[in-house]
Amino acid sequence: MAYTYGNAQNAAERIKEISGVNPLKCMKCGKCSATCPAFNEMDIKPHQFVTYVQNGDIDALAQSKSLWKCLSCFACVERCPRDVKPGKLIDAARQLVVRERGQNYLEADEIPELIDEETPQQLLVSAFRRYRR
Repeated sequence: MAYTYGNAQNAAERIKEISGVNPLKCMKCGKCSATCPAFNEMDIKPHQFVTYVQNGDIDALAQSKSLWKCLSCFACVERCPRDVKPGKLIDAARQLVVRERGQNYLEADEIPELIDEETPQQLLVSAFRRYRR
């Protein structure tokens, strides 16, 4: 299912506003991605995620598995020498997708049917903490 956020720059600005992060500070060193425990599971790596936000390519982010594979451990936030906080950008993009879908896009009873067996349990706990009512 594709999600369209209208004006891509507007969606990128919303992500920046929600996260409180300035992705233009990124110097593409890759330390955030090197630290990421979910690196092998991601199709868009944390340092690339920052670039996608910079370029306003929000539809690609919304459709990537990285958006939901991120563990929200914030190892990337701790490792970033420029204080860019890629994990916060990922979290903000998740919130944008959740808001676009509507508040009750997923009920607890539906989760066992949809969950990938390889999904890290830390991700589920983090998501429940983040998106509970």
